[in-house]
Amino acid sequence: MEGKDTDQIPLLIPYKLGQIRLSHRIVLAPLTRFRSYNSIPQSHAILYYSQRTTKGGFLIAEAACISRAAQGFKNTPGIWSKEHIDAWKPIVDAVHAKGGIFFCQLWHPGRVSDQSFEPNVGQAPVSSSDKQCSPLVDGGVEFKFLTPRKLNSDEIRPIVDDYRMAARNAIEAGFDGVEIHGAHGYLIDQFLKDQVNDRTDDYGGSLENRCRFALEVVETIANEIGPDKVGIRLSPFSNYMDAGDSNPEALGIYLAKSLNKYGILYCHVVEPRMEVMEERTECVVSLGPMRRAFNGTFIAAGGYEREDGNNAITEGRADLVAYGRLFLANPDLPRRFELDAELNKHNRDTFYSPDPVVGYTDYPFLETII
Repeated sequence: MEGKDTDQIPLLIPYKLGQIRLSHRIVLAPLTRFRSYNSIPQSHAILYYSQRTTKGGFLIAEAACISRAAQGFKNTPGIWSKEHIDAWKPIVDAVHAKGGIFFCQLWHPGRVSDQSFEPNVGQAPVSSSDKQCSPLVDGGVEFKFLTPRKLNSDEIRPIVDDYRMAARNAIEAGFDGVEIHGAHGYLIDQFLKDQVNDRTDDYGGSLENRCRFALEVVETIANEIGPDKVGIRLSPFSNYMDAGDSNPEALGIYLAKSLNKYGILYCHVVEPRMEVMEERTECVVSLGPMRRAFNGTFIAAGGYEREDGNNAITEGRADLVAYGRLFLANPDLPRRFELDAELNKHNRDTFYSPDPVVGYTDYPFLETII
């Protein structure tokens, strides 16, 4: 980056992510935008992601559904077919053309399937249990969720294989790796959390059993594309989508230690204080024990701003920090952090609108303001 000396700005100190050399430690968090019409990534995403790309910057794409049955929301992207692979390629190419590193987040929402959008008419979404998720209002949009069907144990392995194929497709599309979405109350989290998971078979009850599905997905994908191309996102402390746990500290530490067996590239964890609908929820616990338990790169996310992001790096609480809303509204966020410049304010009402420009690619860059 050009400009003043960045040695004193921890977020701008280069970092080696496995064999990948990053020029700074500011990560674009995966952000669902609902602008992939009929599950196909669109050309306007080329501009959106390239706007947020710097040479040596790390971006994680919005969650991509691993199968047709896993598409719980309208206009979220897929990664299960050749059509998806072909649609993602020019987007990935645009990020690479600017020197960015790009991972695809793999997603199965499970029971969090929007009632107004039924991709499989007459079929209930699947989950670890038959417990229904409460309605949610976000970005001016109300989501109501269907009552799920509890997966039979013999149905789980085929879903693991869907993750494997999605990972292979992502690499074919040109992505540098994949992030497994194991957070925020979606399918993997529905197995991890005892508020949702009431199973009595090998996938329920004990910590080991509740984590089995997640770890099977990790192992299968690592074997398919290589562990150096695999990360996972977790939110053990979150109650989002009615997915809480009675002992999140134990869950987080168990997962962090268990992941070491597979040698994956990174673990991306949402802070206990994550912000939902502009309100920060504070928690006395920290990610410290998980960070110390995991051997690879540790990415922290959840309501970070410039100062506390710098502190997290300085104090060794994270190697990288992921930014969502700030990066959404400030495509040149690393530059603004470098200059400690004023930030654009995000407009939550446009988070999930289908408009290909407004609230998507029209946030101003710093040079257009000063």
